[in-house]
Amino acid sequence: MRRSYAYFFALGVALLHGASACRAEPRVTISTRQRGDVTFQVEVADSPAKRELGLQYRRDLASDRGMIFLFSEESRQTFWMKNTPIPLDMIFIGRDMKVVGVVAQTVPFSLDARSVEAPSQYVLEINGGLAERHGIQTGDRVRFDSISTQGGRE
Repeated sequence: MRRSYAYFFALGVALLHGASACRAEPRVTISTRQRGDVTFQVEVADSPAKRELGLQYRRDLASDRGMIFLFSEESRQTFWMKNTPIPLDMIFIGRDMKVVGVVAQTVPFSLDARSVEAPSQYVLEINGGLAERHGIQTGDRVRFDSISTQGGRE
C-alpha cells in the first residue's frame, strides 16, 4: 500500500513539472548589431487595464525582466511615469518587429508624455540604462517567444 502512495506521489510531481514546462515564459529577444542577442522575460500588457497599470508601484525590476505592451494597431504610442518609482528605458517596436526608437532613463514619477516620432505597435519597458548597456538602437530586430501578436485588446 505504501508503494502505491509513493508511486502516485511521484507521478503527480512529474505531471505538475511537465505541465509547468509546457507553459513557457513570455520572452522578448532583441538582436543588436553591437552586442548580439539580449533576452528579457516579460509580463504581457495586452488589455487597457494592464496597459494603464503597467509597472506602476514597482520598487524594483530584475535586469532580465520587463513588460511588453501590445497594441491592436501601429500608431504613435505615448507613455508617462505616473506612480513609477524606478527609471525605465522604453523601447518602441514597429509592426515589422524592428526597434523604431528608444526613450532612455525616464524620470520616476514624471507626468511628462514620453514617445518617439515613429509609429509603433509594441513597447518594451526595461530597467533604465539597459538599452545603452546592451547597445539597443533603432533598426535592431525583435523576436517574441510565447507572446501572441494578434494585437492588444482595446
